[in-house]
Amino acid sequence: MNIATPRSTLRKTALIALGFALSLAPVTLLNAASSNVLQPLTEQTLKSLPLTPTIAKVAGEEGPFELKLTNSSKASVKVSVQILLSVYMHATGKARNLPAQAIEAGKDLTITKLAALDKVIVSAEGYASLTIEIK
Repeated sequence: MNIATPRSTLRKTALIALGFALSLAPVTLLNAASSNVLQPLTEQTLKSLPLTPTIAKVAGEEGPFELKLTNSSKASVKVSVQILLSVYMHATGKARNLPAQAIEAGKDLTITKLAALDKVIVSAEGYASLTIEIK
């Protein structure tokens, strides 16, 4: 017959209490770290890009799709564009990067030679990035 002594019972209780206290420590540290004291700008705090996308099906060498980004703000916006290709060759790569370009107020930027299911990621400093899937 195995009878627990008061000392072993106290030891087990202390270990359980210690385990519980240690399991709460990461939660307390995460709450302290998530305070709004020194948080970097996130996508939620940034303004959305003042661009209006228009997708059109085109024929010829510029197709099968093109994306037109119209600047709807009153100021010029300098954008960087990355195209994640849905169809790619192993020799080229999975992404196509366009050089940074300024889009004047009310003007367009046209991106050609897009395929169905390509993803176009447009980013600009001070704005949340814009992701457009070609369909």
